[in-house]
Amino acid sequence: MMQDIMLEVKSITKRFPGVTALRDVNFFNRKGEIHALVGENGAGKSTLIKIIAGAYQPDVGEIFFDGKKVVWESPHQSKGKGISVIYQEFNLFPELSVSENIFMGNERRKHFRLLDFEKMKRESQEILDRFGIHLDPDQKVKELSVAEQQMVEIAKGMCNQTKLFILDEPTAGISEREADALFERLHLLKEEGVSIVYISHRLGEIFKNADRVTVLKDGQLVDTVDVKQIDRNKLVSMMVGRNLEDIYPAKAKSFEKEVLRVEDLKIGSTVKGVSFSLHEGEVLGLAGLVGSRRTELAHGIFGSLPIDHGACIAGERTFSATSPRESIDYGIAFLTEDRKNEGLVFGQSIQANITMPTLSDFVKKTLINLRSEKDVCEKEMEKFSISAYGTEALIDNLSGGNQQKVLFSRWARACGGILILDEPTRGVDVGAKMEIYKIIRDLANDGIGILLISSDLPEIIGMSDRVIVMKEGSVTGELAQNEIHEEAIMHLATLSRSEQT
Repeated sequence: MMQDIMLEVKSITKRFPGVTALRDVNFFNRKGEIHALVGENGAGKSTLIKIIAGAYQPDVGEIFFDGKKVVWESPHQSKGKGISVIYQEFNLFPELSVSENIFMGNERRKHFRLLDFEKMKRESQEILDRFGIHLDPDQKVKELSVAEQQMVEIAKGMCNQTKLFILDEPTAGISEREADALFERLHLLKEEGVSIVYISHRLGEIFKNADRVTVLKDGQLVDTVDVKQIDRNKLVSMMVGRNLEDIYPAKAKSFEKEVLRVEDLKIGSTVKGVSFSLHEGEVLGLAGLVGSRRTELAHGIFGSLPIDHGACIAGERTFSATSPRESIDYGIAFLTEDRKNEGLVFGQSIQANITMPTLSDFVKKTLINLRSEKDVCEKEMEKFSISAYGTEALIDNLSGGNQQKVLFSRWARACGGILILDEPTRGVDVGAKMEIYKIIRDLANDGIGILLISSDLPEIIGMSDRVIVMKEGSVTGELAQNEIHEEAIMHLATLSRSEQT
């Protein structure tokens, strides 16, 4: 049994000023095993993997790697022994080529210590081919997608003869199709005996790919179990102490007033004549597979993509917005799926991020009433349960769930009855998801019509009062509340062109 274990940590405790991040945690990973590490934000997951990688040293406890007791003094030392960590923020050089990044720190050289670029290119191609990664070794990393950069990180690890891969939220910023491709490569590594530990908030992929799962809560080990021996409900209960059926609030019963009607909307070659209506207090789910163009539709309604044909009617006012500002004037707010690049303004405070689209509310003549702005934001932080030391806290220092709640606060203030949510729980843990679901339903109960775009089918099913389904830019069907289930959604999402007509 001990010969099968690649990594074992025993009785690990790690303290920081004012907080114990880990308390007496035990964990082991077998050779050739995919092991998921889950828990709410603050559970201690990141601290544990940083201790395994040598970025932190434990206050108490021992680490055993490949049969030997080890004491890492730095990540460089653990990397040299076969541990590779892929964090959410990649450690790549965008201006350098794929092959140069793969061999960074492990360069191939020829006479007089000169770099052997041809050898690095050749060996890079061999590694890429071995794992079916279709990349050009000469291409600059800055030209690659997030998923492709992830593949470069994996190839980089294999150049170092990695025995243990640790991945922190590897699928948070990529599509479902790209995630499937990633796990194909991870399973190839598994077959070669490489051990894999990965952190994820996506429970579906854990049941699809992991052999075992370890749950941490408040810095302590809850349990480690074989994935085949538990179900989704049990895993959620282990993580948050509540059952799966308690996650989603009660749905609304009926709707009367229409707040938004979209008529024959066309956007370039992407959105092809979409029509639907949204009612006051309704959560309307918008489902579809990758490439269904749901996000493009949302951007068209919000004025951030130009509309070629059709119109939107908010209440009794017909409009075709040419800018987000115009859409906001018509009562529409949009919480984008790309929190990092399109949503938040990093380097700014919580207060600045909340009031950005409504700053004029606090302006008298040419001056901003900072006291009034602060008072409003303090109430918003309390209303949306945003955990931070004050309104001046930098948005950068908040967890993903709290950052998302800041965006909810911003757009709930800005919207005049219509709120578009694009993947509102992407990259947040189960506990934060439950809080966000309650926020969504509370906003709907206050009379806001909500268009909910999500790739998470349980989320669409659990939150939607009605669902419309798209495929390749067209609506393929609509489901009433009593018709919403996974099979019906997937049937509509995969209809052929002949079946659509």
